[in-house]
Amino acid sequence: MTTKQTTTISSRRKPSFAIAAALLAAPLLLSACNSTSEVLSHGYQVNEDTLALVPVGSSREQVLLSLGTPSTTSNQANGNETFYYISQRKARRFAFEKPRVVDQRVLAIYMSEASTVERIANYGMKDGKVFDFVARVTPTGGKDLSFISQLLSGVGSFSPFGGR
Repeated sequence: MTTKQTTTISSRRKPSFAIAAALLAAPLLLSACNSTSEVLSHGYQVNEDTLALVPVGSSREQVLLSLGTPSTTSNQANGNETFYYISQRKARRFAFEKPRVVDQRVLAIYMSEASTVERIANYGMKDGKVFDFVARVTPTGGKDLSFISQLLSGVGSFSPFGGR
């Protein structure tokens, strides 16, 4: 009889041990999923200390030595040149998750005809619109018409027969 009692007691302990092990392992597995968040950086990351080395009036060579080769350049018809340093940061919480854009920046260095820095602009995304973080001014794309102005501007162009 003592043999049956020993078997019964040992069979009761196995499931409780398995449940205890599962309860201890579950938080560890779940915390491992949350700790894999990562930030991916692409392009030139703007450093305020490095940007301070290039004040307005700096030469073209000083810009290239301090900031390095730009992502792209632009030449206007009047001979002025613009350097663009483009960067993007993405983040994801899990290794298999598609990264989402956290920040996008374009550092624009506008040169004068004498090849000196005329203006610096640090464009980024703020509320879905391009925003200059240096000047704190967002240019508008066209005229801002009120609802009444839009109604009155379309009164003369209405044709009830579809333009015939």
